Amino acid sequence: MRGLLRRVVGGSAPGEPRVGLFVDGPNVLRSEFDVDLDDVSAVARSRGQAALVRLYVDEHATPGLIQAAEAHGFEVFTTSGDVDVKLAVDATEAVVADDIDVLAIASRDMDFKPVLETAARYGVKTLAIAPGTYGRSDALRSVAHEAVTLGE
Repeated sequence: MRGLLRRVVGGSAPGEPRVGLFVDGPNVLRSEFDVDLDDVSAVARSRGQAALVRLYVDEHATPGLIQAAEAHGFEVFTTSGDVDVKLAVDATEAVVADDIDVLAIASRDMDFKPVLETAARYGVKTLAIAPGTYGRSDALRSVAHEAVTLGE
């Protein structure tokens, strides 16, 4: 399974924790939050080496958004309908395949609570990144080892 996951090589020292960043585009990239993907990435990268940097969007994502995300080092996954299932499955796969040491999920959706709980059971540190105080999920914040709210 490891071969299925694309690694993004960061400029970090060997032995640093491998971080997997999974961004829930429809819940984070909303005009009311004014989120910059570089800020989300910086939070995750401050926890170790970027092993996976992924943005999940639906079929309504603009080509400009996809191009900008790719230019900033994100692997973009486009799904029809709700992105939650694809993101949850991919994040869980990264955990059980031992591809990451830190799981960072940027979302305001409490649907990812079981993913963070599973990661913790596998000994993976968890980080919940909220797009803003208004967009913070108390459920994700309470289950994650660490929680960061952008803009605070």
